[in-house]
Amino acid sequence: MYRPDGWDTRVRIGVLTPHADVGPESELRAMAPDDIGIHAARVPFGAMRSGGAMDPTIALAPVRAFAEPPHVDAAAELLAAAPVDVLAFAFTSSAYVIGAEAEARMLDRLSARAHGLPVVGTCSATILALRAVDASRIALVDPPWFSAELDRLGRAYYEAAGFDVVYAAPCALPSGQQLIRPAELHDWVVAHVPAEAEAVVIGGNGFRAVGVVESMERTLGRPVLTANQVLLWAALRAAGSSAVGIDGYGRLFSRTADR
Repeated sequence: MYRPDGWDTRVRIGVLTPHADVGPESELRAMAPDDIGIHAARVPFGAMRSGGAMDPTIALAPVRAFAEPPHVDAAAELLAAAPVDVLAFAFTSSAYVIGAEAEARMLDRLSARAHGLPVVGTCSATILALRAVDASRIALVDPPWFSAELDRLGRAYYEAAGFDVVYAAPCALPSGQQLIRPAELHDWVVAHVPAEAEAVVIGGNGFRAVGVVESMERTLGRPVLTANQVLLWAALRAAGSSAVGIDGYGRLFSRTADR
């Protein structure tokens, strides 16, 4: 009798993630069935120090720089040399800062550097996911380490895509990736999301959130979309695969994007 060894996969997803951030890999691996491979490349992020430490509020300059050459481009090229089917850009805030058009150009640039592999981004994936769940009025909840200005840029990003952002704010929990507790996040979101929001968007790939999606959806009666959840959904679509075997992480995985 042989044990599973991780080699037999239907899809391998390459993840571009900040150098000291374990959040994207942790959440993607938690959601993904055993036949989906998760393989990450580290990209230097100027706002993050050893051990994943960050300032209580991150500055905009390193957020913008994360999406620029040369580091993320070099990481994409190296990761694409492995037998992966799609690359996933696991970083929310740079799209807020540069906007959707520049985000699309960045993803095209990375795809070219990755020898033509599809590259999906977190925020553009969120737009597809919102359309898939038929939500036009949204509540945006960002991590505690997002400044008011970065949160404002997030609101503007989704408004420019045609969504009515009825609520937007950084979550008022302790500012630190390892300080976030699922129960506290659930209670904060439930207490602050207005009734008119048709869906909740939780930004930040380093924001611990996928474990409470199902519980929040049950409490709120509305779809809840988180950064790594939509990234996995979009990466599978781009690779020509499906969400078979993904249970307990939200209504999104039962939907397809047709708009």
